[in-house]
Amino acid sequence: MQLELRHLEAVLQVAEAGSLGRAAARLGVSQPSLSAQLRRIERVAGGELFVRSRSGVEPTPLGEFVLSAARRVLSEMNALTAGTRAAAPHSALRLGCILLVLVDQLLGHLEAELPGHEIDITIEESATVLVRRLGAGQYDAILFGELADHEVPLPEGVAVRTLIAKEPACVRLSNSHPLAGQKEIELADLAGETWTTLTDDGDGGPEAMDDACQRAGFTPKLRYRIADRQMRWELIAAGRAVSLCQPTSPYVEGTVLRPLAGDPVTGRIRLAWNRSALCEQRAAQIYQAAARAYLDSIPTNAAFQAWWASRPELHPTLDQV
Repeated sequence: MQLELRHLEAVLQVAEAGSLGRAAARLGVSQPSLSAQLRRIERVAGGELFVRSRSGVEPTPLGEFVLSAARRVLSEMNALTAGTRAAAPHSALRLGCILLVLVDQLLGHLEAELPGHEIDITIEESATVLVRRLGAGQYDAILFGELADHEVPLPEGVAVRTLIAKEPACVRLSNSHPLAGQKEIELADLAGETWTTLTDDGDGGPEAMDDACQRAGFTPKLRYRIADRQMRWELIAAGRAVSLCQPTSPYVEGTVLRPLAGDPVTGRIRLAWNRSALCEQRAAQIYQAAARAYLDSIPTNAAFQAWWASRPELHPTLDQV
């Protein structure tokens, strides 16, 4: 067996994620499959690359050497890919996104802003992965969220523009939950609940949620980390968990979406792009499409619609059409 680029990517993902489970989720493979692949890579490398423990994995000295080489090789390959793409005429727009609600409406608005243009949208589960691939030239632009005061670090050569400056997190729970009939819910009243979240957002969400719960007098019991949105909805509908959600989240059968009193957790949505790949005009077109997609989703939640209408200073700037 010879080492290939996909093997180097796997090693890098394990190091960045800090565990085989999270790395497997990012790579879209099972944990046993990734573990077996890592053992094969270690046989070729001549020794263990990571020390495994209950808290995760740490690179060995050999692992640090392989990681250094992997970063260099992947960076050079990404630069080659980006360079050849830039030289090619009529290249596709490559847009990476976290699983934000506005993505459901985004494609139609991008087609209106960029008629006849080829559009490639990829959904990632981690802002960390999005940013790294943006910096490597694999994406032209990315849409991502940040919770509370967390700021996703961006690489050099990247411009950023805030799309939605503030939105309050809501809670999704089963429609048979005792609190489902309330117009808004005190976070403290959810102290005994089991929570579910995405596997690894990299957006500061877990920290923001934990901080808010601590201020409300309890430590959240996080039991489920699930990448698949539909699976999360089914878990909540069954009454087995509750979850923080964007206020623009759509109706989901068997669940209700309720605002949290006092907005204890808030977030924002941002657009970042490679200056070498996109001109300001093209970035502005993506901003317009994303803003309209977000606005399309506001009427799904009457409580948020009123919250939003009372805060015009938060509204994105739209071109007249």
